[in-house]
Amino acid sequence: MKYNLYLPITLLLLPFVLGCGPAKKESDGNIIAKGYDRHVELHWPAASQASSYLILVSSDGKNFSPRATVQDTMYMDFVNDLGQNLNLNYKIVALNENKEETELGSTMVTTNDFSEEELLNMVQYYTFRYFWEGAEPNSGMARERIHIDGEYPQNDRNVVTTGGTGFGIFGILAGIERRWITRQEGVDRFEKMVNFLENADRFHGVWPHWLHGETGKVKPFSPKDNGGDLVESAFLMQGLLAVREYFKNGNDQEKAIAQKIDELWKAMEWDWYTKGGEDVLYWHWSPNHGWEMDFPLKGYNECLITYILAASSPTHGVPAKVYHEGWARNGDINTLVNPYDYQLTLKHNGAEKMGGPLFWAHYSYIGLNPKGLEDQYANYWKENTNHTLINRAWCVENSQGYKGYGEDLWGLTASYSVNGYAGHRPGKDFGVISPTAALSSFPYTPEESMKVLKNLYYNYGDRVFGRYGFYDALSPEENYYPKRYLAIDQGPIVAMIENHRSGLGWKLFMQAPEIQNGLEKLGFNREAK
Repeated sequence: MKYNLYLPITLLLLPFVLGCGPAKKESDGNIIAKGYDRHVELHWPAASQASSYLILVSSDGKNFSPRATVQDTMYMDFVNDLGQNLNLNYKIVALNENKEETELGSTMVTTNDFSEEELLNMVQYYTFRYFWEGAEPNSGMARERIHIDGEYPQNDRNVVTTGGTGFGIFGILAGIERRWITRQEGVDRFEKMVNFLENADRFHGVWPHWLHGETGKVKPFSPKDNGGDLVESAFLMQGLLAVREYFKNGNDQEKAIAQKIDELWKAMEWDWYTKGGEDVLYWHWSPNHGWEMDFPLKGYNECLITYILAASSPTHGVPAKVYHEGWARNGDINTLVNPYDYQLTLKHNGAEKMGGPLFWAHYSYIGLNPKGLEDQYANYWKENTNHTLINRAWCVENSQGYKGYGEDLWGLTASYSVNGYAGHRPGKDFGVISPTAALSSFPYTPEESMKVLKNLYYNYGDRVFGRYGFYDALSPEENYYPKRYLAIDQGPIVAMIENHRSGLGWKLFMQAPEIQNGLEKLGFNREAK
């Protein structure tokens, strides 16, 4: 049966509402459906000459109604309007350019109320897919950004990020452990990734912020930032060392990956990035512009892991005084403030009164375990927990009166913003909540973070949740719900949720003998092994 798609919509859909579908069927039974708590995910094979697909649903197996028309072969149907604990029957109908229809098949699926653990597992799994399904195919690396809305203003769809890949690496390791992928699939992906990095542009052993995924050539991050990026490379090596530890006693292929990572690690010239022996590390060096970026890593922000790795290097290590005189500013890194009665002992750069954006409590601690980690400047578990609670308290207080803010919607960090990209924090708040802020804070604030997860999923639904988990940012105040992802925000979600659940990333990174030696060299005490 064919339908004239130029009829009024009520007449067009009437056969489906009454339960009379097209007579012709292709690949019946090939529709794959997975039911969650409040949504269903559907996949189906592409049909020849199809220009779009009509999705229909029935709760009684007879009366079907339309849900959406899409060009993709995947659809996530949020079913709040249909109820809870549902038994649903879906049909997929292919539409060609002449608006002729062919039914591809149907399938049954159920939805069920999820426990908190099931919700956490769901969010972690969906976010893992950014780094697994969404990776750039030639390199296996994480794309800098994925825009579901299809717009790439910088024409950078296949540009990969070194730091974001480092965070996502922990997600892939979690995927192996949780059997979302096989061990062999993970091995093959890491082999591709390491081979790419071995041949990609490096500058004194240090990768740039961005690389072209097809070629491995540098993609300048800014006009003078076309060389080594020490901080992003530290985030990458944090992940790679965890992979080395995971596979170092494995089969021949796994040992070869671990060996290549070891060679890449030993080739990183951390001492070069002291600009010839100064007592501080510098973020950038360019073969064209030298040290013109002039960004010394001083004072507290997201860069602690850079000093840990630089001190830990067995080949190009820096002395402890570079940490104490550079990073810690000869002790001037300390302060004592108590916003909302939560004490901070580190002077957050440019945000001394209430702490910086929340990614400062995440990026360096994807592998570096803050539990029990203490030196002469701070107890890092207390610092990060209080930093998170201050950020939350600011949003709960909501002195600027932004719509939606409260105990179930908080979290300011760097993300997309209404007018581009911004580093949101208390005192620099534009009414934009970044899901990564609360979700990556699960180790520090599990109950408070769960409230945000539930609110986003149950009350905002498809406005904020897609095929790779929660989108990067939202603003109920501005009715701003971009369907866009950034690797540096998705990576901490999957990695820190896994650290909250099992401590996997922390265990792997912290067991590296060089890291243990480096922490001792810098005067760290570690109660948590």
